[in-house]
Formats: sequence, C-alpha cells, structure tokens
Amino acid sequence: MVYQATQLSPPSSTPSPSVTSPRIRLSDGRYLAYKEKGVPKEDSNYRIIIVHGFGSSKEMNFPVSQELTEELGIYFLLYDRAGYGESDPNPRRSVKSEALDILELADQLQLGSKFYVIGVSMGSYPTWSCLKYIPYRLAGVALIVPVINYKWPSLPKSLIRADYRRKLCLWSLWIAKYTRGLLYWWVTQKFLPATSVLERNPVYFNNRDIEVLKNTRGFPMLTQDKLRERTVFDTLRDDFLAGFDEWDFDPMELSNPFPQNESSVHIWQGYEDKVVPFQLQRFIWRKLSWIKYHEVPDGGHLIVHYDGLCESVLKALLVGEDSPAYRPSVQ
Repeated sequence: MVYQATQLSPPSSTPSPSVTSPRIRLSDGRYLAYKEKGVPKEDSNYRIIIVHGFGSSKEMNFPVSQELTEELGIYFLLYDRAGYGESDPNPRRSVKSEALDILELADQLQLGSKFYVIGVSMGSYPTWSCLKYIPYRLAGVALIVPVINYKWPSLPKSLIRADYRRKLCLWSLWIAKYTRGLLYWWVTQKFLPATSVLERNPVYFNNRDIEVLKNTRGFPMLTQDKLRERTVFDTLRDDFLAGFDEWDFDPMELSNPFPQNESSVHIWQGYEDKVVPFQLQRFIWRKLSWIKYHEVPDGGHLIVHYDGLCESVLKALLVGEDSPAYRPSVQ
C-alpha cells in the first residue's frame, strides 16, 4: 500500500487539443502560449506582463477600463505558465525557470529593455523570481495577494507557529511530494465536494469574495473532471511543489532593484484574506522597506476581481498615484 501510494502510472496517450493561441518556442523546445490586450505594443507607453495564479490561465480576468488603458497607453501580455492552457509542461519546473520563461517571452515579443510584471496569488513566486534573477529588466513590479512560502527561513517562528495554514501547507506539500499516487486517487473521488461548494466556503473566502464568485468562472481547473486529466493534475502538483518547497533564495534578502527610486515594487493584500494572512505581508513590508504596501480593509483573497482595484494597482505602479483608501491602518 505504501509503495502504491508513491507510484502513479504514466498518463494515457490522448490526442492533444488543437492550439488556437499564438505561441513562442523557448530555447529548450517548449512552447508558451500568450495573449495580447490593451493598446498596440508599438504605440504603448507601458508594457506589462501579467502572471496568473494556481489553476488559472492567460484567460484570467484583469478588469481595467478601456478608458484608463488608452489614457495611459498600456499594453498587456498574458501567458499560460508551463503546463497551463496551451503551454507545454516543464518537467524541470523551478522558481528560477519561471523567471527565465518570462525573460524569453519578453525578448521574443520584443518588449524592450525593461518591462513591468504583475503577479497574482500563486503567480507571485515567478514574480519574486524575477526580482531575484532579472531585476535589471524590470521597470516595476506589483504582487497581488502573493502567497507565502512557510519554508522561507526569515519568517519568525513566533509569527507562524500557531498559523493553521502553515501546518496545512506543510502536510499538503509532504503528500504531494511523496504520495502522488494517493493524492491523485483522493482528488478524483466522487465523494469529495465539488469546487462550487468550496467556492462558497467561508473558511477560504470572505463575504466579498463569495459575491465575486457568483459572477465569475471560479476555478474550472480544480473540478474532478479536469483533475482526472493527468496533464492537469501533474501541472497543478508541480506548480504547488515549486511554489511551496525549498527555494534557492530567501526573498527577505533581496536588494532594492530600484535604488534611485526610478520605479517601485508593490504588494496588495486583503485585510480579511483567509488564504494568506495580512500579518505576514506586513512583516515582509517592514523587512523590505523599499516595498510599497497597500491593504484593502474588507478585502479577501480575490481582490483582483473587485471593482476598481486593478485600476488602483496600475495607477500606483505606473504613475505613483497612491490611494489613501488602501493604506494599512497600523504602521
């Protein structure tokens, strides 16, 4: 039984779905699919790569009015991270490989010497990686409800010892790493609640989040039907392991990529976020004093979908317009 729990048979050979999106070919032979939005690249003042989160894709919603997009001249580039959507999986996925994918994407699509990066939720670990490995290519960075890796050595034990999310994360990491056969069996069982039930669960989402989920697609990749597809299961498992296992650097030891204040790095956090505690985000902000910290008082983990939030993110990142409504109540 122990042996079977660690094993997983090779995925059955199924026809690959037809690719409809434009893609680039990376240096290792993999393909990354992408989507362009906003003003034409050649007419833009700002070029922004948006990094989607867990179970999402380049089709994620990043709501910004056409008026603001044209006023500021913003070009958006969204892409499917390795294994997601129409992008090929990366069997050697790591924190560093995510940043290198972004670099190749920017170079092949000729975004220029510098570009902006916005990472959402699980898309924050590739964004931290950009700050580590390619800071010289960044024009500015925003992390929206960035996930916390409890294995970062700088996190004080007094702050995380009693956090139930830490224990849940470490147990999930162990199961994903060492009992992948058991994990696959478990997540594909019919007796488990559907994602529609999870999406209404106040354990994970606050009231505003639950209202958002009534009008969005939710998490289609996390349904049992999708998880039965081995490519989907493997992608989610590998992404989870890369984000929450050991990193080869500690974000708390990063240097300010903009020492002359020519641009900035921002964290956006919901005060009522039940996935990532605001106390840890405030610790990061105090530890890295060069980060600008914004807090949504009644915000949960899905603040990226709140009316006007993405526009506030862009105004702060691109033109330095800081709304008093999002300043943390405790300094």
